[in-house]
Amino acid sequence: MRALGVDVGSVRIGLAVSDETGTLCTPLDVCKRTPSLKRDAATIAQRACDAEVVRIVVGHPLLDSGDTSPAAKAAEEFAQRLGRYTDIPVVLWDERLSSFEAEERLRNAGVSARRMRDLIDSQAAAVILESYLNHLKDHPSRDDVS
Repeated sequence: MRALGVDVGSVRIGLAVSDETGTLCTPLDVCKRTPSLKRDAATIAQRACDAEVVRIVVGHPLLDSGDTSPAAKAAEEFAQRLGRYTDIPVVLWDERLSSFEAEERLRNAGVSARRMRDLIDSQAAAVILESYLNHLKDHPSRDDVS
């Protein structure tokens, strides 16, 4: 399953795409946020269409307790808006600790702190997408989790 991972931030939106087997996830570039949620959602919907994905996985930054954070509410609003611009199913996926894992991966790859700022959002999107796809492999009858 080819899917698009989305890490929604207040400044940038990180993107990653999986291969058709759902095995490899590749970080893509980031999209700078604009003042318009509508414009941002339409841009990501177009990117998903261009990438020919069958699912969009939006990171859902819940608190450690599992409660909804302000950032989680913003991700929910973004996912809902995104769904208005595409027929591709949009799934929210728990992204707790994805940024920490993304930062660790980049640090282990020898990426400088300055360069890491440019890459962290897309790497986090790849972590979110990998987590979702691994869950589907472990639970093959539950491909509609949200």
